[in-house]
Order: sequence, then C-alpha cells, then structure tokens
Amino acid sequence: MATSRLIFAIDPGLKGAVAALADGFPCAVLDMPTMEVDGRTEIDARAIAVFIREQRAAHPGAEVLACIERVRAMPAQGRKQGAQSSMNFGDNYGKAKAVLELLGIRTLRAEPMSWKRRFGLVGQDKDACRLLAIQRFPAAAHYLTRKNDDGRADALMIGLWAAHQVAMGKAA
Repeated sequence: MATSRLIFAIDPGLKGAVAALADGFPCAVLDMPTMEVDGRTEIDARAIAVFIREQRAAHPGAEVLACIERVRAMPAQGRKQGAQSSMNFGDNYGKAKAVLELLGIRTLRAEPMSWKRRFGLVGQDKDACRLLAIQRFPAAAHYLTRKNDDGRADALMIGLWAAHQVAMGKAA
C-alpha cells in the first residue's frame, strides 16, 4: 500500500536527529549528521538533504511535510549559554531550516513547550521522552535503546506532534 503522508521531523541540535514518519509510523531515523568546519562541529546540511531525498524516493506520491523544533538562545537555567554558543546553535537551526526550504517542503515549527505539553513532558527529564517514544512507537524501539538516544526520541515525538496538528487542521 502506498504512503499517503511522509513527515520529516527535526530536533536541530548537534545531538538531535531527523525522523521520517510514513502515515504516522517511523520508517527511518538519522542521528544529526555533523562535520568539522574551521575547528568546530556543524550540522551537515547536505547529509540531511540526501536522507530526505532517499526517503521521498522510497515513498513516491506521498504528501510531504516537515516539522522542526523552533529553538532559541537558552536563558540561565543553572547554566548560561554564551553568545558564541547561542550563535552556533542558531546557525545549525538555520541550516536545517534551509534544507527544507531548498527542497520545497512545507514546514511547521514546533515550539518546545507546545509539543512537550501535548505529550505531558513539560518538566520531565530527557529520558521521559525516550520512554514515551518507545511506548508510542514500539516498532521503533530499536532506535531508542540507549539513554543518549533522546535526540531520536525528540524527533519522533515532534513528528507525532506534527501529525496531530495536521489531523486537527492546524497545519498551515
């Protein structure tokens, strides 16, 4: 049976991930690809584009949508994010957004508090999302075996949030 909707969900941090959901079920997950540029680690935008193109080719005719977590500089929460760190984070977010734009993919932006509130994750530690993703997507549990697979879990849950937004008619 052909896939009707393919959603790409991105947790844009360096330890994030890109997840592909075909009709609401995970079909592929990519740890955020990175590369070294001038002595610092950046997102590898080309690798994200290759992953997306491969998944689109595997699901011909599917409506394609993306959702990226909207990130901002982090205020003091026991730690401060310096100006350069904030700039690097924003740069990586921008690279991921640019990939989607250049590929012509309609994109939703998920506020962290919105998608986390939807799944009861506000105030929870990162492992709570991983455990919930295993519960919601038992067939994808093999992507989530390690505690540090939280970026994969975030991407999967962002994708599920996007699917809910579409179902409720809230996707622009």
